[in-house]
Amino acid sequence: MRSTRTLTAAALAVAAGVVLLPAQAQAATGSVHLYKIYYDSPGKDTRSNASLNAEYVQIRNTTSKAVSLKGWTLVDASNHKYVFGTYSLGKGKTVTVRTGKGKDTAANRYQNRAAYVWNNDKDTATLKKANGGKVDSCSYNSTKVDYKMC
Repeated sequence: MRSTRTLTAAALAVAAGVVLLPAQAQAATGSVHLYKIYYDSPGKDTRSNASLNAEYVQIRNTTSKAVSLKGWTLVDASNHKYVFGTYSLGKGKTVTVRTGKGKDTAANRYQNRAAYVWNNDKDTATLKKANGGKVDSCSYNSTKVDYKMC
């Protein structure tokens, strides 16, 4: 009897032009993705903290809820790795991951490095979940601009 009700509900939904999807598929709107890589900080590459922090990657959350990035990683082609600690990226928010040193805030995270990560000519940024699953990647191959919109 139960399968008959399910088939009847499905038949009525199709007749009404409604597509029934699992709840998870319906909720899957937006994404967490790489948004921008500013790979060539302005001026000479002096390795000053200000110059290092002018090199960054932005990650945007376009989902309808906050997403925990705890354990997520941001890596380049040479496997320089930044691992997010306890951090939640709010819905509709962008976080900037800067190369140099600083105090982490909701809008800015710092890798605390003393050397540049992103090559000035070409590189690939990859964002991965804590389990290692790839979320997004963005590559550039240019010396004509200082940044790449992903």
